[in-house]
Amino acid sequence: MTQNKSTWQEVAEKMQKHRAETIAKVRPPIPDVPSKLPLNVTGIPKELLSSREIELTETAPEELVASLASGKLTSTEITNAFLRRAGLASKLANCVTELLPEQALERAKYLDEYYSEHKKPIGPLHGLPISVKEHIAMKGLDLNAGFIAWVGRIPDESAHILQILWKAGCVFYVRTPQPQTIMHLETSNNLYGTTVNPFNRGLTSGGSSGGEGALIGLRGSCLGIGTDIGGSIRSPCANNGLYGFRPTTHRLPMDGLSMAMDGAESIVPVIGPMTTTLEGVKLFMKILIDAKPWLTEPKLLPFPWRDDKSYLEKDGKTKLKVAILWSDGVVKPQPPVIRAMKEVAEKLKGVEGVELVDWKPYKHDYAWDIISSLYFCDGAQEDIAAMEASGEPMMPLTEFILKNPNVKSHSIADLWSWHIKRDAYKSEYAQHWNSTATSTGPMGEPEGVVDVILCPVGPGPAPILETSKWWGYTSQWNVLDYPAAIFPVSKVDVEKDVKGEGYEPMNERDKDNYDLYDPETYRDAPVSLQLVGRRYDDEKVIEALDFIKSEIGLPFTKLF
Repeated sequence: MTQNKSTWQEVAEKMQKHRAETIAKVRPPIPDVPSKLPLNVTGIPKELLSSREIELTETAPEELVASLASGKLTSTEITNAFLRRAGLASKLANCVTELLPEQALERAKYLDEYYSEHKKPIGPLHGLPISVKEHIAMKGLDLNAGFIAWVGRIPDESAHILQILWKAGCVFYVRTPQPQTIMHLETSNNLYGTTVNPFNRGLTSGGSSGGEGALIGLRGSCLGIGTDIGGSIRSPCANNGLYGFRPTTHRLPMDGLSMAMDGAESIVPVIGPMTTTLEGVKLFMKILIDAKPWLTEPKLLPFPWRDDKSYLEKDGKTKLKVAILWSDGVVKPQPPVIRAMKEVAEKLKGVEGVELVDWKPYKHDYAWDIISSLYFCDGAQEDIAAMEASGEPMMPLTEFILKNPNVKSHSIADLWSWHIKRDAYKSEYAQHWNSTATSTGPMGEPEGVVDVILCPVGPGPAPILETSKWWGYTSQWNVLDYPAAIFPVSKVDVEKDVKGEGYEPMNERDKDNYDLYDPETYRDAPVSLQLVGRRYDDEKVIEALDFIKSEIGLPFTKLF
């Protein structure tokens, strides 16, 4: 039972009713969707919304910002278009906790009037609607982080990141769900149910920022905010064909988020952008870091967004050394991912200045042992207590992550021991990276090392619902704290992506992943890849992706 003596089912019903009420407030009313939906629902908005609404909501965020700054478009028109498409997305993929039509349109009206009076934008995001993952605090609105017992917690102020974006001129208009415990690579909780992938509703939208992923995938948003401690930005971006970025820790503001074990520092979470374009990633990162958030949040590192120089230019030419991680040695990627890797690699071979080498995975199975031992240092007691407080049942993927054999309540000495193992592994991996050097500098520093690693985001395209159990392709870079960018490549082709016969799995995890695959099951699913750099090489990763994208024409298959 919850504190107000309602059952968990009654609380969930109340929250779902609230969501329906907020959707009903949008004008003109949001159309009903067909009672029987196809697997791929991405085409339905074009059948139910106006051509003008489609045009606006499928415009890139950087283009919207430019049009708003020039007065070509009004925030009111754009905001209402996104409100309608977001409400429709909720009916198609279950990706919204609430719309905010009244306050969003009031904000948009204020910004339009400001522009009319001053003939200039209020800030670099003037009038742009931005979507927000629910556990990022928004003043005066429920902050439950996916736990039924936490419904009714109301923050007195918005999260630091929202305060900065607000001052930059944005409009907050929709909030999106996360999974129970915020520790699934899918998005399902007892408050709202399961968020599905709009390209194939039998698959997951990813997690834990899967509400954002599905919403942006359906173009109910063009720029949203996700968080990531094991893949929670990258998984949903990959599953929905988006661009996303997991920055190095302590670059973007984290104050004002709600989660169990708040204050745990063994594995540090990050916050970052999820968007329809790479330019949207750049816009998000630069605006936030230009605001000098470390002056308010001292744990952040005080250095700017360093995009004023090239990290790849040598002697007037672009030089990029890319290592390709074909498999992590634990779970082999499924055919669509292997094909995407091969296609990208083949095209890069023809690009002047690009050098390709293979990347040998270094103890990635051990990295999972480390990170899964440090996720729940209290033995998951706080998460379990939050569920028990309402009586809500533990969901299958919650049980999977909380009851894995590495989850224990650590003593101080045991925790220190794991920190030593974690840091030793980081040092070993740094040496592994250094071993790719072709020469040494005057102080013995490695030169000619790999710039970035090209690798899968997961062991397949978007997984079948309730099967996202191998985190290693994303959590690997959390334990090392390496920045990683996600980008779309293509989509599953049932003719090309056939299942290979006679494969001998490396282990049970690998066998499970192999057995799950059938090309028809994954029809239309986006296929994305990941570009990884060394710690605090965030700007270099973005520059490398920008170069690769322009040189080889990514994505190879348009999703919209």
